[in-house]
Amino acid sequence: MRHTKLLLLLAFSLFCHTAIAQNQQQMKTFVDALMNKMTLEEKIGQLNLLTSGEVVTGSAVSTGVEAKIKAGQVGAMLNMTKVEDIRRTQQIAMDQSRMKIPLLFGLDVVHGYKTTFPIPLALSCSWDMDMIEKSARIAAIEASADGINWTFSPMVDIARDARWGRIAEGSGEDPYLGSKIAAAMVKGYQGNNFSENSNILACVKHFALYGAAEAGRDYNTTDMSHVRMYNDYFPPYKAAVDAGAATVMTSFNDVDGIPATANKWLMTDVLRKQWGFKGFVVTDYTAINEMIAHGLGDLQQVSALALKAGTDMDMVGEGFTGTIAQSLKEGKIDINTINTACRRILEAKYKLGLFADPYRNSKGDRTGDIYTAQNRLEARKAATESFVLLRNQQQLLPLKKQGSIALIGPLADSRENMTGTWSVSADITKHASLREALQKEVGSQVTINYAKGSNLTADSMLEINSTMFGRSLHRDGRSAAELRKEALEAAAKSDIIVAALGEASEMSGESASRTDIGIPDTQKELLAALVATGKPVVLVLFAGRPMTLVWESEHVPAILNVWFGGCEAGAAIADVLFGAVNPSGKLTTSFPQNVGQVPLYYGQKPTGRPLAGNDKWFTKFRSNYLDVSNEPLYPFGYGLSYTTFSYSDIRLSANTLSTGGNIKATVTVTNTGKQDGVEIVQLYTRDVVASITRPVKELKGFQRIALKAGESRQVTFTITENDLKFYNNELKYAAEPGEFKLFIGGNSRDVKETGFSLK
Repeated sequence: MRHTKLLLLLAFSLFCHTAIAQNQQQMKTFVDALMNKMTLEEKIGQLNLLTSGEVVTGSAVSTGVEAKIKAGQVGAMLNMTKVEDIRRTQQIAMDQSRMKIPLLFGLDVVHGYKTTFPIPLALSCSWDMDMIEKSARIAAIEASADGINWTFSPMVDIARDARWGRIAEGSGEDPYLGSKIAAAMVKGYQGNNFSENSNILACVKHFALYGAAEAGRDYNTTDMSHVRMYNDYFPPYKAAVDAGAATVMTSFNDVDGIPATANKWLMTDVLRKQWGFKGFVVTDYTAINEMIAHGLGDLQQVSALALKAGTDMDMVGEGFTGTIAQSLKEGKIDINTINTACRRILEAKYKLGLFADPYRNSKGDRTGDIYTAQNRLEARKAATESFVLLRNQQQLLPLKKQGSIALIGPLADSRENMTGTWSVSADITKHASLREALQKEVGSQVTINYAKGSNLTADSMLEINSTMFGRSLHRDGRSAAELRKEALEAAAKSDIIVAALGEASEMSGESASRTDIGIPDTQKELLAALVATGKPVVLVLFAGRPMTLVWESEHVPAILNVWFGGCEAGAAIADVLFGAVNPSGKLTTSFPQNVGQVPLYYGQKPTGRPLAGNDKWFTKFRSNYLDVSNEPLYPFGYGLSYTTFSYSDIRLSANTLSTGGNIKATVTVTNTGKQDGVEIVQLYTRDVVASITRPVKELKGFQRIALKAGESRQVTFTITENDLKFYNNELKYAAEPGEFKLFIGGNSRDVKETGFSLK
């Protein structure tokens, strides 16, 4: 029987490989025939991505688009969201261009389309891969219903500097967790294949190292060793490629002194030769043109550099269409390079099924797939899973539906800011504000006394810059004293205070770096005044990054970090505040005590002068600060619940791991509180002695478990040699024999510890 099953499996595998080979040959034959008919200008035209200007995501806007499409000078469009416009534009390409090659239509569908999910940093705090994949699947279904067939997502950049605004757009500081999320997002967007018209092309960004911009300043230079690249920053990109990502986007920064868009080592040696990527590479917005400012030459020179490096499509800059023909004539580039880039783009369109049906994503009426009640329920559930309870003294939360609540703060009644940055397709008029959601939740059971309390910040110009793209907080012209007086009056007649404070949605995201990552000045003054009333205060913190919260953590009894939770954020916050949902989110970025600690992350390298074994946080001639300890305020993996969990000691199945074998590590986790809850159990390792310095801890596994009050469960992790591999100084990926520490706990700091050896 076993032999028969094996034969059937082998036969099925052979059938699949044969079918794939046949499909590849059919695609090659089709593309060969097509390219044989194309002029040089039409081939270069396929490398050109223009913007409609309908959605603003960069500083340049394309002109003369329709004429260029008719002339075969456009391969793709971005920033179109109306299905009728997309169909009409596709019709121009199919009816009025010579070769009738269909266009791709791309959009930044970063955390949902019309149904907006929490920002990616928030989603990552759920540690829920099924939910994250589902969020991408819903985004793909909705976007494709409006004719979009390509998303510039997922952003998988590792980010360890909270000053960098685009930390909001990624999955945090850890390469292992980031890799899992990258693969889940790609699968959600693309499915198993492109036979369904609801599957769209994913675009992994930004390759590479964008999250390591110096000083946390967006678009800034990046400089690091190859060992760090391969071990810490490359893994999520590779995981996305391994998951089948169809496209990759270049980053703005330089790598080894060469801007990524023209970096042949990145785009060809690493991405294609080492990782086997078969799709096409697109630049970020005008990245080719920006290499002029980097100091690499004029537009003709930098365009040739980019194409020769392995970049296939030029986003908006039109450097390829404007200069590549001349570079070919002058012998600065060869026809094979042009043909290769053109082929990659045509193959993507073939795989997507556009040659069979150019209108597959823009025909029929699929409006019923968009912003459905079920999709909004999924977004609401995702938001509740993303919230992180940072503090809850005397079990202040959950709130009871009785008495009166003072709801105070500039973010308490701002529906425009609920969805967060990069929600370009969201209809912000449809989303309930926190005030509206709480009032709906409590009805007549609770009196809600609302006051704005303060503006976002004392600096009116900073507020304008922090509330762009229609996300205004409608600045109040009254003085800070008048606004605060009104808030204190609301607090005086209430039993409890809920303060909705923090960042506006556009205080994080692209081109939104900050040197001060605390709650803005006038809001902090408001919070201090509210705490001084003696009334219990719940801080509902809106944030797109880790923030500095030392004073808040010392004086505010309850802090619920809600990030930016998407279109259902208001209802989700109400669910958690009143206990319909027990919060389970865990941080995927370390929260610093102050900005001077950043970049800060749990997996740091040990130094030759560590503080280990010394209870004092400052010792002369040790690696520490004079004015603050090395520790984060809240560590990676941290998050409270309305219940409590305890961990037993770790039990190992063996003390020695041999090549080809495994060790099982088991703990018993018990819900020791009075409420049902979800715990995220985390496994870390440390390579004690190695050929290069290794991190003090590395995440190697995690499990989300639901436990009823009083329930215990054994949680087992299986560790193999593969879990212990790393890139050594020669960039060889291998595990080295020796001693290892193993940690299991509810966050990266509070863990049980044991050890084993690899032989």
